[in-house]
Amino acid sequence: MRPSNADAMPGRRFHTVDVFAREPYAGNQLAVVHDAADLDDETMLALTRETNYSEATFVEDATPDDGRYPVRIFDPAEELPFAGHPTIGTAAVIREFLRDDDPDELVLDLPVGDVPVWVETDADGTERYWMQQVAPAFSEGLDRDAAAAVIGLDEGDVHDVPIDVVSTGLPTLVVPLRDRDAVECASTQPDAYEREIVEGLGGANVLVVSGDTVDADADLHARVFADWAGVPEDPATGSAAGCLAGYLARYDADARRMGLDVPEGGRERDDGRDAVDCVVEQGIEMDRPSRLHLRASVRDGGDGEGNERIDVRVGGRVVPVSEGHLFQST
Repeated sequence: MRPSNADAMPGRRFHTVDVFAREPYAGNQLAVVHDAADLDDETMLALTRETNYSEATFVEDATPDDGRYPVRIFDPAEELPFAGHPTIGTAAVIREFLRDDDPDELVLDLPVGDVPVWVETDADGTERYWMQQVAPAFSEGLDRDAAAAVIGLDEGDVHDVPIDVVSTGLPTLVVPLRDRDAVECASTQPDAYEREIVEGLGGANVLVVSGDTVDADADLHARVFADWAGVPEDPATGSAAGCLAGYLARYDADARRMGLDVPEGGRERDDGRDAVDCVVEQGIEMDRPSRLHLRASVRDGGDGEGNERIDVRVGGRVVPVSEGHLFQST
């Protein structure tokens, strides 16, 4: 039986958007469900799987008293404490469809903590959403041979540099490769992936990257594999991009040697300028071309012990695609 309009209208509203896209049907898809405070975890997970997207978000309160919007993020396997394109995409839906005043800044209350999102307008009038991620944390990753085995390449395809796990809320193994051909040939290998990523690291995104790009307006070419989360490949991964920005800021000398875009003397900059300011292309192999803008600054950690703090921001455009009502949501 086809539901009538009367049956449909009382249901929860939702929007879908393409994040880190320059046009519809590119970038990373996201479903944003409104008025979700009374949905249980099982229903949110089921709705996420129903979309067949890499993530869906659930806005629990559209008019919070303290101005912090409580949001939950799910992928097809579980709830996430943080994810990049869902954060930016949800903020855009709140700003453009739930608010009447188009604020320039919003704060999302996520399990990882408060994440500010703001809007910057380019000279041509294009609006780009930016988010401040939590400071990246670094831990030991893999050696070149193990990393190459995970993605089905030869050790010589992997640069002789640190292959760290970096996290700004979700862990990402950053694997710099020698050229775009190596990036395009990369493919996770089940046995090595299970051994090194799932058992060895406890689960992590795998980001492969090269300074050899398809488009001249991009600085880096990347792919991200997230088999552990039920997403074999992701077309645009804001959390992993933030991890990459932190990696580039920490290992700027190695990054320049690899042809990755990091300004000379980036680590000495403590005057408000960015140590990293670049554009990443992703999703091309999936026919979902994406553009992620990265910024990172290296500053004194403020602990009196000479430790550094890396500030990471990731930005991109958000393109609305559809809106509607759920017939069944409980």
